[in-house]
Amino acid sequence: MSQWDGKSKGTVLGYKIFVFLIQKAGVKAAYVLLYFVASYYFLFLRKSNKAIFYYFKERLQYSYFKSKKMVFKSYYTFGQTIIDKVSISAGMRNKFTYEFDGIETLKKLLAEKKGGVLISAHVGNFEIAEHFLGDIDLNFQINLVTTDLEHSAIKNYLESVSQKPTVKFIIIKEDLSHIFEINAALANNELICFTGDRYFEGTKSLSETLLGKEANFPAGPFLIASRLKVPVVFVYVMKEPNLHYHLYAREAEVKHRDEKALLKEYVKSVESILNRYPLQWFNYFDFWNQLENKNSLPK
Repeated sequence: MSQWDGKSKGTVLGYKIFVFLIQKAGVKAAYVLLYFVASYYFLFLRKSNKAIFYYFKERLQYSYFKSKKMVFKSYYTFGQTIIDKVSISAGMRNKFTYEFDGIETLKKLLAEKKGGVLISAHVGNFEIAEHFLGDIDLNFQINLVTTDLEHSAIKNYLESVSQKPTVKFIIIKEDLSHIFEINAALANNELICFTGDRYFEGTKSLSETLLGKEANFPAGPFLIASRLKVPVVFVYVMKEPNLHYHLYAREAEVKHRDEKALLKEYVKSVESILNRYPLQWFNYFDFWNQLENKNSLPK
């Protein structure tokens, strides 16, 4: 578990139970069932428990007992974001409210007609961004650059109960042909979205200090964004109480536009979000110590 393996936990049956409950009894009823699921994860998932406990105890400097409590709350909050994503995708967007912070940045980006790069993270619920932005009638197209390692059975089931997404996916390929797709999308004034906080073993990485300790980040998003002559915006969609979501968009401001400067600015952005929403860090693997594990490998 020193690196993320690209796949989520869970089964198709589990998702079907939650979808049935959402459709028949509503979102908040599904939240009640989620207490039992979060309890199972809290009691039995030792590796992810250890990783998220480290985040609360060592990186945020919480006490031992507060960190333990936050581990459970983290699983519960993460489960809520999954329920919300399924609900919104299945046509229940009107059950939620939305708040925009920095939307003028996105409007300006699209008005320049050069396309743009969005960089997000596995915090909050960015996967609902397409539904979120649809509320303000922006004429946009998001292309999400991603791997294709998710469990196909779960993905296929969720697609069967969801409305057809407007987001397009650009799959990272070994032959680097995804670079041509990215350039074509930008030429068409579309938005390219990366997540900047997960890398795979064997791919190029950059290191930077996050929450007081050095960690590895994928080099790709920052290398590509630094070389393209388009705006770069850090974007997050964060869950708040009472079925409410808050979108944050901030344009990257760097004196020297290279990958290291962009990464440093990105890390500052992620830290500011985590200070407001500490429970919404959803990297359940050995995020910081993966750098030590990498450096200890034989050359």
